[in-house]
Amino acid sequence: MTPPDVLERDFYDRDPRGVAVDLLGCVLVHETSEGIASGVIVETEAYLCVDDPACHAYRGPDMRNRTIFGGPGLAYVYLSYGMHRLINANCEEEGKGSAVLIRALDPLEGSDLMAERRGKMDLCTGPGKLTQALGIELYQDGHDLARDPLTIRWGEPPEGEIVSTTRIGISRGTELPYRYLVLDDVNVSVPPKTLAERDLKRAERVL
Repeated sequence: MTPPDVLERDFYDRDPRGVAVDLLGCVLVHETSEGIASGVIVETEAYLCVDDPACHAYRGPDMRNRTIFGGPGLAYVYLSYGMHRLINANCEEEGKGSAVLIRALDPLEGSDLMAERRGKMDLCTGPGKLTQALGIELYQDGHDLARDPLTIRWGEPPEGEIVSTTRIGISRGTELPYRYLVLDDVNVSVPPKTLAERDLKRAERVL
């Protein structure tokens, strides 16, 4: 049975910028035969379906990006630079093509397992690191995040301040302030150089 705190697909059926903020403090959980690994989301990036040249949907669907058009709450998992698996949560209705990239986690359950997978104690301070730590694979592209074994669950609001800043690791749309993070959290991938908005508020409990 799916736990009652798992975010249902309706949660994601809206502007990815709002989803990106509301995901901070939520928990990404992966259950495998090796054990459970999870972490609190402390950094996200929103990618919009229009006027966002960094979004994979910008030039329309193809074989590589077709999952991002599949509708809200699906996992969009792809290989970045031929090396790193990245996980996104699809947003908005089917055919739109927007998503939120999960960029960093505060490790919660299964730290020993995560360290074994990573081969080091730097576990989830980046989008490629966290997928390796949690054992997320490319075949899970298109998985319904409201269903086991890979889910996102509602969590308590972060104790730190939520801010927005510009995105990183991309070559286009770098001026758009669609990266959201918990300020001063040690697990954030790269501390912000400038802040676009401060003291952002997460929504009340949404399931």
